[in-house]
Amino acid sequence: MISLGIETSCDETSVAVVKNARKVLSNEVASSIKFHKKYGGVIPEIASRMQLETISEVAASALQDARVKLKDIDLISVTCGPGLLGSLLVGISFAKSLSLSLGIPLLGVNHVHSHFYANFLQGKVINLPFVALVVSGGHTSLFYVRDFDRIEPLGQTYDDACGEAFDKVAKILGLGYPGGPLIERLALRGDPNSIKFNCSGTKNELDFSFSGIKTAVLYHIRKLEASRCSDMDKQIRNICASFQHTVVETLVKKAILACKLKKVKSLLLGGGVVANKSLRERFISAAVKEGLACHLPSLGICMDNAAMVAGLGSELFKKGHRSNLYLNAQLN
Repeated sequence: MISLGIETSCDETSVAVVKNARKVLSNEVASSIKFHKKYGGVIPEIASRMQLETISEVAASALQDARVKLKDIDLISVTCGPGLLGSLLVGISFAKSLSLSLGIPLLGVNHVHSHFYANFLQGKVINLPFVALVVSGGHTSLFYVRDFDRIEPLGQTYDDACGEAFDKVAKILGLGYPGGPLIERLALRGDPNSIKFNCSGTKNELDFSFSGIKTAVLYHIRKLEASRCSDMDKQIRNICASFQHTVVETLVKKAILACKLKKVKSLLLGGGVVANKSLRERFISAAVKEGLACHLPSLGICMDNAAMVAGLGSELFKKGHRSNLYLNAQLN
């Protein structure tokens, strides 16, 4: 089976071709991030406008790279949510037009679930069931996965997503956007134990909350400014290191706990924040200590991309899942 995947949930426009749910034949991604930088975050109208203008070209490039034609496609898999409404509708409308005009089956795919599916695109043997943690700019969620269509939510963020917290802290520190890579770079030259930050407690032990630590960073930098700190650059490096350390330790603690509660031996990660090197190293070391197999997608497929959508769509299609032309955006 050859699946054409379409991903337009946020600021990327991506189209991919995947064979038999696992082999990536092409994976084209066009990002509009440079247009959002000066605003310090994604502007939905800019994102959807760029997607509308580029999706046909990106699709043509993906087909060319995969050396297949539209007549060779067996399934159109498209992200139907969650995401930005205008962006989702661009991808869904394009997918519907292909499905209707070519008589190809259509299937809507959950964007968050596709992030942990990215691990299956690397030729890995991963046994079910497993626990999955998705950490991105818009989502921080834990799942218990019995099968690709039997997914139980275990925990999620009460407020800011993890990636969103990185962006907001970077803004507080005057670093720029996107915040994750900027904080990671400065954290390498800071002391992660210099400042005692904490993530807020949650009623459900597998839920997350990052708004409190963001506020703590704000108060800390204001205190330094008021005291006219003589080495603000060093202090910012220490803030970045301490903030990142606290957030990563919180993610590790809750993911490991979920594995123990569900008595599974495999932990899968996905989402853009998983590109963070310190996070990857900490999860691997923690998993080894706990006797778990920890699977992380390669850096190239951590961010939003259509290959993961095409792959998961193929798996769901084999299980009998279908969509029709009434498919609409699902924001939650």
